[in-house]
Amino acid sequence: MKTSRLFLAITCLIAAGIVTPIVDNLAAAGEGDGVTAPFSATTITVRNDSEFREAVRRAQPGMVIRIQSGQYKSDVWIENLHGRQDAPIVIEGADPQNPPVFVGGSTGWQISEGSYIILRHLHFRGQKVNGLNIDDGGSFDTPAHHIRLEHIVVEDVGPVGNCDGIKLSGVTDFVVVNCRVEGWGGQAIDMVGCHRGVIERCLFKGKNGFSQDTGPQAKGGSTQIVIRQCRFVDAAKRCVQLGGSTGLAFFRPQGVLYEAKDLLVEDCLFVGGEAAVSFVGVDGAVFRHNTIIRPQVWVARILQETREPGFVPSRNGFFERNLIVFRSDLRDFVNVGPYTAPETFRFAENWWFCEDRPAASRPRLPSPESEGVYGQDPRLRQVDEDRWVVENPAARDFGVRQNP
Repeated sequence: MKTSRLFLAITCLIAAGIVTPIVDNLAAAGEGDGVTAPFSATTITVRNDSEFREAVRRAQPGMVIRIQSGQYKSDVWIENLHGRQDAPIVIEGADPQNPPVFVGGSTGWQISEGSYIILRHLHFRGQKVNGLNIDDGGSFDTPAHHIRLEHIVVEDVGPVGNCDGIKLSGVTDFVVVNCRVEGWGGQAIDMVGCHRGVIERCLFKGKNGFSQDTGPQAKGGSTQIVIRQCRFVDAAKRCVQLGGSTGLAFFRPQGVLYEAKDLLVEDCLFVGGEAAVSFVGVDGAVFRHNTIIRPQVWVARILQETREPGFVPSRNGFFERNLIVFRSDLRDFVNVGPYTAPETFRFAENWWFCEDRPAASRPRLPSPESEGVYGQDPRLRQVDEDRWVVENPAARDFGVRQNP
């Protein structure tokens, strides 16, 4: 376990390094989870589509654009919108309890080449391609950066195919917090060539009639992404995808030989879905302290979809201190595909319980597990649709860490 502990320590340092600069840069004038604009900011309130689009065109660092409740048109194109570290541009719903809704169209908003932007209390519904799209405008050397999304709702995108709730391409130093994505075609949050990002306290919920291939997905050379304290309810075929399949021309940076690296998923709840986590062409990822309840087909997958010369096999994953409650009709515990390196994955200190056949709780894994717990009932109790508590005191150090 020495290698695992070292990797976890390094990953924790990476995570700490991610959070601090983002919070310092975007919350310089605010406290807690909600970021407030600088005291001297100019605030503009808009009430219709034309006023909103004109305000965005005139936006300057430190400006706050407040959108009144109501229904607005989608297909909003925003380009070269730049705040400053000490004066971000804020676009928000005027009434957090009744946010403005951007309905229909191909994409709700597309923001290209932006920086120091805060979006919050906004609702996107019924887009055909993407709910919210933020990218670097195809200029890989100048990523969009320091973007914060708070209390964003995206729903009913697609319904099938490569249609994403939130799409991030070439975005660095970002936070997605307290958002909800419900009903989508491709990925709930698709990250292509993204770096130093945090997704936390979000809800991902599947809907009938939507293909929902993955929940959050980090690929295309993405690094240093943390996904934590999120809830997944019948969310996707692959609830979290660490890696993926990307055309070489879209990697950021160019020339890397992995889909993703240095990823962390922790303290998340997974209820249903085909598989909680998929490691796909990834070179180092930690999946720890997560609670997985009744996965439909597998607990995890180790796959390789990008097979270009020199590309690393999916490797160096850590699966530790998770709590897994499953039924005996599970197809398998870990689905291992060809061209991967399953022997490099480490399994340690996980709690496994087969609720209809406790004697069948010990899993078949691609490498030996150390200090696992098998066949003991954690006594999970459902509080509501996306909240469960552990009533067996011995199991409380496994899975999602409980708040004191």
